[in-house]
Amino acid sequence: MGNEAAERTEEATERRRRKERDRGNVSKSRDMDAALVMVTGIGLLAIFGKKMFQTILTMMRETFSNLNPNSIDATNIQGLLLPYFRYLAVIVLPFFVLLMIFAIIIIRMDVGPVFALEKVKFNPENLSPRKWIQNAKRLINPFEPRSLVELAKSILKIVVVAACGYSAVNARRGDLMGLIGLEPSVALHIILTVLINMIINMCLAMLILGYIDKKYQHYEYEKSIKMTKQEIKDEQKDTEGDPKVKARIKSIQMQMARQRMMSSVPGADVVVTNPTHYAVAIKYDKTKAPAPMVVAKGVDYLAFEIKQMAKEHGVPIVENRPVARALYNTVPVDGVIPSDLYVAVAEILAYVYKQKNGEG
Repeated sequence: MGNEAAERTEEATERRRRKERDRGNVSKSRDMDAALVMVTGIGLLAIFGKKMFQTILTMMRETFSNLNPNSIDATNIQGLLLPYFRYLAVIVLPFFVLLMIFAIIIIRMDVGPVFALEKVKFNPENLSPRKWIQNAKRLINPFEPRSLVELAKSILKIVVVAACGYSAVNARRGDLMGLIGLEPSVALHIILTVLINMIINMCLAMLILGYIDKKYQHYEYEKSIKMTKQEIKDEQKDTEGDPKVKARIKSIQMQMARQRMMSSVPGADVVVTNPTHYAVAIKYDKTKAPAPMVVAKGVDYLAFEIKQMAKEHGVPIVENRPVARALYNTVPVDGVIPSDLYVAVAEILAYVYKQKNGEG
């Protein structure tokens, strides 16, 4: 296992990343998400706090103004508590619904669009006692590397957040010690100011720790999905196909194209040769193209086959080294000859037609 981990030196490919995402394995930071959700919750409290406080005051005012022990019916507890449930819904529901929506948005922004069926699929193996024992050992074992890291992170978070909160209180220690004898409104204002500073310091500390944890989780995730050189080769083979199979397919395609090309030689008007190394078959059909076309070409052995087939079917063979080389190098099979070779090819065709007419 150690050797395998040591061999994982290659960055994960896009295909590997997609597979990991489909399995629900993504880089995510719970600390960053928790910090953002807490900051959002505090922001929502700041927005709805005044209305929530006024609603609570209204509820208490109506309760104590209309309190009549004689009207309390012990048999109708539901009717007695129903108004309070309504007040509670008005106070709590908007806050928690919005907090839930923002929490979903925060998590979505962290992990992106992920829908992994494997995470929700029932696996009987998870219910086996052996699996439970393994999970328990992983949680209890204090020397398991990941458990040690998480423990150290938890202790660090508690110390840092507590220290930031304490610094805000300690900075106003003199004001807090002097609260005795002050007007309640003034004392309440000082306490509220200290609490706000403490909350701001703690939120900033959690955001900084969350950012660090996000970077660390990204590093751990990238390390966990690294691949070996053999895995890269296997993936390329799966994606692009086995090189041997590809070579075989290419060979078959070339053979088919060669057979199709050779079948055009008997209908050619002339074959221009080098005379031994190059052979180019030309056909002029006004209904297909405005200029002569190269219907077949070859070099060395293929040139020999073209010439042999031309002889068997009575196709004239003309030796012209410059034209043969130029046609072979510049014109593809089934391609029209370029304008700078019109004169040279026209002279060859004229010579061939003259020979045919003379024979006739």
